[in-house]
Amino acid sequence: MTSVHIRKAKPEDLLEVININMISLKEHYPEDFWRHHLEMWGEAFLVADLDSKVVGYVMCRVERGLGYINKSLLKKLGHIISIAVHPDYRGRGIGYSLMVEALRKLKEFYKVSEVYLEVRVSNESAIKLYEKLGFKKVQRIRFYYLDGEDAWLMAREV
Repeated sequence: MTSVHIRKAKPEDLLEVININMISLKEHYPEDFWRHHLEMWGEAFLVADLDSKVVGYVMCRVERGLGYINKSLLKKLGHIISIAVHPDYRGRGIGYSLMVEALRKLKEFYKVSEVYLEVRVSNESAIKLYEKLGFKKVQRIRFYYLDGEDAWLMAREV
């Protein structure tokens, strides 16, 4: 099997990224939302490329706030907005590789000091992945998702 290459997303990747989102997650965004994130924070909008086919993605943005780990100072925060791997390619470490590279890009390129994300409380495999990467459950957000499910807000310093 050819190895997966993690690279910056390009505008021409967006249709494949959106397709992976549509079949993988319940949360969807309009195309201009994806384009905006690619234009604004493209260094941390990454795809997993296997033989010139996009099989996964992670979309991030940078914000300013007090953070969730050390709340005493205003800081740059990385926010993992969405990550998904096509169902046919799960279980191969692609999500882990995407997250490792996204954390690196957020720290090195955007100079964030903390990264956070929201995850469905029922998504045990994603929670395990994030915990493996050093994220901690910080807060439960009631009724976060449109279908009424709660989310864990998870964060870590970088």
